[in-house]
Amino acid sequence: MNDLQEMEFMPIVPLGEEELKEEEKGALPEEVPLIALRNTVLFPNVVLPITIAREKSVKAIQEAQKANKWIAVVAQKDGSNDDPAPGDMYSTGTLARIVKQIKMPDGNTTVFIMGRIRFQIEAFSQTEPYYKARIRFLDDYFPKDDAEFDALVSSIKDHSEQIIQTSPNIPSEAGIVLRNIEQHSFLVHFIASNLSSKTAEKQNLLEENDVKQRAEKLLSLLQSELQIVELKAEITNKARGEMDKQQREYFLQQQLKSIREELGGEPNEREIRDLQKRAESLKWSEAAKELFQKNIEKLERMHPSTPDYSVVYNHLDLMLDLPWSNYTQDNYDLKRAERILDHDHFGMDKIKDRIVEYLAVLKLKGDLKSPILCFVGPPGIGKTSLGRSIANAIDRKYVRLSLGGLHDESEIRGHRKTYIGAMPGRIIQQLRKIKSANPVFILDEIDKIGNDFRGDPSSALLEVLDPEQNSSFYDNYLELEFDLSKVLFIATANSISDIQPALRDRLEIIQLSGYSIEEKVEIARRHLIPKQKELHGLDKVKLSLSDKVLQYLIQNYTRESGVRELDRVLAALMRHAAKQVAMEESVEPQLSISSLEKVLGKPKFSNEIYSKGHPAGVAVGLAWTSVGGDILFIEAGLHKGKGSLTLTGNLGDVMKESATTALSYLKAHAAKWGIRHEQFEETNIHIHVPEGAVPKDGPSAGITMLTALTSAFTGRRVRPYLAMTGEITLRGQVLPVGGIKEKVLASKRAGVKEVILCALNEKDVEEINPAYVKGLKFHYVTNMDEVLDAALLKR
Repeated sequence: MNDLQEMEFMPIVPLGEEELKEEEKGALPEEVPLIALRNTVLFPNVVLPITIAREKSVKAIQEAQKANKWIAVVAQKDGSNDDPAPGDMYSTGTLARIVKQIKMPDGNTTVFIMGRIRFQIEAFSQTEPYYKARIRFLDDYFPKDDAEFDALVSSIKDHSEQIIQTSPNIPSEAGIVLRNIEQHSFLVHFIASNLSSKTAEKQNLLEENDVKQRAEKLLSLLQSELQIVELKAEITNKARGEMDKQQREYFLQQQLKSIREELGGEPNEREIRDLQKRAESLKWSEAAKELFQKNIEKLERMHPSTPDYSVVYNHLDLMLDLPWSNYTQDNYDLKRAERILDHDHFGMDKIKDRIVEYLAVLKLKGDLKSPILCFVGPPGIGKTSLGRSIANAIDRKYVRLSLGGLHDESEIRGHRKTYIGAMPGRIIQQLRKIKSANPVFILDEIDKIGNDFRGDPSSALLEVLDPEQNSSFYDNYLELEFDLSKVLFIATANSISDIQPALRDRLEIIQLSGYSIEEKVEIARRHLIPKQKELHGLDKVKLSLSDKVLQYLIQNYTRESGVRELDRVLAALMRHAAKQVAMEESVEPQLSISSLEKVLGKPKFSNEIYSKGHPAGVAVGLAWTSVGGDILFIEAGLHKGKGSLTLTGNLGDVMKESATTALSYLKAHAAKWGIRHEQFEETNIHIHVPEGAVPKDGPSAGITMLTALTSAFTGRRVRPYLAMTGEITLRGQVLPVGGIKEKVLASKRAGVKEVILCALNEKDVEEINPAYVKGLKFHYVTNMDEVLDAALLKR
């Protein structure tokens, strides 16, 4: 056991003790018993209690008690050494007087010793049974009337008081003791004894003979000690503050927990229970069940305040909202379906037949992979609204997704959950909203999908629109396969050429043509007029338009394949009638043609331009555009020159080639039509197609160009009220072209009475309702001679 056990109290302060006088020093013994202290240095005039345990130390104390009670005290260099040799001790120590000896109950002895004077060991005179040494006393050099020393002692006192105030382990009474010590040397020794510095640093103080320098070294140690104490106090206060904060939060959390238990449990526990309860009634795949359970377990381990909690919760909520096995029951009453389709849309017999065929197979088989239909046709003819009618006919839910301008593949497949603000794709979102796994799903404007550096959505649609693949459609956000095979997808487009070839291959294309005048009259009477009367608050007002007035309205105020412009014109009439009713003026119950001109102004379009006798060199052609059929004038002009050919009117390459082909054919057969060969070399030819701001292309104007050129060279005018379309070859044959129904209906709208077509296009005309082409005379031709014979008037 240690021969010095550090006590909780500080060394006792002697009262009235002073430095030894010279005569007292002479009476001191020069050979005394010696004990070694570990981890402690004794300074002059300081009283220190020590516990004696080592055999040699006990015998040395006993010998000193028998003699004159003087004992030499030194510090040992290594505090862990239980039996130090003379070389293990410092040679400078303090001669002490034994003040008191107490026998402790545990058998150890506590001795109070008081240091008196420093010494230097000259030699060890005895090592057994205890140490005994010859010593030489050292003198201290005290400064006299030194203001700097006084200031130094004052600083030492101030630093010591700061340490006492800052350190929680030193009693506050120690500050009172310091203030009552007046002797400078004792103050230095007392403070040095109580420093928590290393033994070597204290020993360095003891070995210093100059008291002023000893004080300077002590001040340096005190400054280091003060920094350490302040840092410890700061750490302690911070830790205490953190502990107080944690205890406060813990206390509040416990209170909150108690309140929540009274209200029915933790919010996240209630949320998790609610999710599990909703999942019990769902019939989903094993993969979906496994993922749901895995995410529920993950959610249970999370705190609601963590960012991932909302991500996992929203994913689970989506899984529960999706219609995994929620199918609406199809209505297989085919006659009812036909009635609904006929009621909602006039005409469109081909599409209606296709839908009824699909229902018939579904009724017989009970299960059929839904076809992917694509309605292609000009704007305003009811492609999108037809999808809603189909949904009503078979009692399915209806959902529409507009693809126009879509440019991000993630809009179809969804984003991965790792991204902030991630969402499922539009298809999964719509199914979640509609709560049905077999709706009629309209993919509107599929030909207007964007394609840039962000991705190609049309490629993502390949999986959606493939009946062989869409039974396992994978959404990046859902992270599961979803069955889309029961969904009836219907795409709409204005132009099939703008659809990606791979995507077009998966679609069952159904071409929709524009409406005839008769169809438009019927649509206006059945649907548009009642709708506009209701929208303008005229339900109870007697207001109608006869078929004749409607026909005049369509021919002179609209020029379109669909009925959107007609709808707007009817809305203008209804607004005028609403103003009359609101101002309590008389309303004309049956609108007349003069009433139309009063409200709408003079007619915007006129058919007179087609009926006038045109000069030689002007022929009327028929064209197909994305908005339906149209009338095209082709003018050929001749003037003196060197036989050059000029083409104007914003023509495409194919159309320019048709003009060159027509001219070559005419040159080859010039004699047959009474044209001199020299005339081609002496004449410059200019072919112009009016409306030059509109781009034009295609081969169908070939026979029209040849007719215009022949008319210009021969001087024979083209028959009035005549239009034509067809492709020409160098041999003079006429080839069939497309868009016949749109072109024929455009000619009927324009007031044309005769149409020249290729004989192979006769089958296309036969598909048109005879009522819509009543009054039109068709000339079916196979070569250019037949065209020119039918088109050119006699001289």
